[in-house]
Amino acid sequence: MANKRPKPEEIATKLRQVEVLTGQGMPRLDAIRQIGVTEQTYYRWSAGG
Repeated sequence: MANKRPKPEEIATKLRQVEVLTGQGMPRLDAIRQIGVTEQTYYRWSAGG
């Protein structure tokens, strides 16, 4: 079974979730893990690529 690519709206939602969690005092790496993506994927998404 192939992995499905998230839609742009889903990516934006996950990036926003990380912002909210870090704003509540959670370390960024923990927030990234909580949304279910790798650190590399998060930084690639946040860079716009």
